[in-house]
Amino acid sequence: MRQILQVVRVKNLLVVIATMYAMRFFIIAPLLQIKGMQLQLGEVPFSLLVLATVFITAAGYVINDYFDTRADLINHPETVIVGRKISRRTAIILHLGLSLVGVGAGTLVSFLIQKPTYSLMFFLVAGMLWFYSTTYKRQFLLGNIIVSILSALVPLLVLIFELPPLSTAYWAYLVKFQLSISDIVYWIAGYALFAFMLTFVREVVKDIEDFEGDQVFGRNTIPIVLGIQPAKIVAVTTILAAIMVLIYLFGAYLNRLPMGGLDYYTFVYLFLFIVVPLFIVLLKVYTATQKSHYRLSSALLKAVMLAGLGYSVVFKCFVI
Repeated sequence: MRQILQVVRVKNLLVVIATMYAMRFFIIAPLLQIKGMQLQLGEVPFSLLVLATVFITAAGYVINDYFDTRADLINHPETVIVGRKISRRTAIILHLGLSLVGVGAGTLVSFLIQKPTYSLMFFLVAGMLWFYSTTYKRQFLLGNIIVSILSALVPLLVLIFELPPLSTAYWAYLVKFQLSISDIVYWIAGYALFAFMLTFVREVVKDIEDFEGDQVFGRNTIPIVLGIQPAKIVAVTTILAAIMVLIYLFGAYLNRLPMGGLDYYTFVYLFLFIVVPLFIVLLKVYTATQKSHYRLSSALLKAVMLAGLGYSVVFKCFVI
C-alpha cells in the first residue's frame, strides 16, 4: 500500500483536494454571501467532482512513472517504484482503474448539474495525461504547457461546476438587483493564472535537473533544445512575469475596494509569503549549478504555491 501511495503522489493529491475545498469555502462561498447568495452545487456532487479530479490526477502520475522508468533510473534512481516495488502490469491496471473511476465520477456530476457535455472534459484530461506521458512531454515546450494548463484547471473546475446551478437558482435575482459575479471569476482566475505560471517554472526547473536522462532518451525539453542557461532565463523571466502579474492583480483588487482603501492583510501576506520567496527562487535558479540546487528551487516553488493557497484562509478570515 505504501508503494501505491508513493506512486500516486498522495501528498500532491492532498494539495489538489485542499485547493478545491479552499476555492469553494474560502473564496466562492464568502463572496456569494456578500451578495446574499449561497453555494448551489450540493456536497455530494462536489465530492464527486473532487473524487474525479483526484483519481484522474493519480492515474496521470502512475502512467507517467510507467513510461518514465528508464529515464528516472538515470535522473532519480532512488525514487523509481514502477518496475521495482510495483510491477509494470500492476501499474497499468492501477492507471486504468483510477482513470475509469475518475471519468465515471466526472460524468456523473456533469449529468447531476444537467451539463452532460462537461463530462467530455474528464475524458479529454485523462487522454491528455496518457499522451503527455507517451508523446507530449518529449516535445519542445508542449509538455510544460499541458501540465501548467492542467494545474490551472483545478481551481477553475470548482467555479465551472458551481456556475450552472448558481445561475439556475439566482438568475432572476441577479438581473433584478443588477448584481454580477465578476469578482468571483476574478479571484478564481487569479488563482488559476498563478498556478499556471508557477507550475510552468517548476516544469522548466525539473527539466534542467533531469537534463542528463532526458538527453540520453532524446527528449526535446527546453534545456536540451535551447541550452541550460537559456532555460534558466526562461524560468527567471516567468518568475518576474508572475510577480508583475501579482502586482497588477493586487492593484486591480484595490480599485474594487470602497473609496480606494488599502487591504493591509493582503499586502503584507503577498509581500512576505509570495513576492519575497519568489525573488529568492529567482536567485536560486539563476545561480544554480548542481542538481541539488534545482531540487531546492523546485521545493521552494511548491512552498510558494502552498502559501498562495494559504492566502485563501486569510481572505476568508480577515479580508471579507
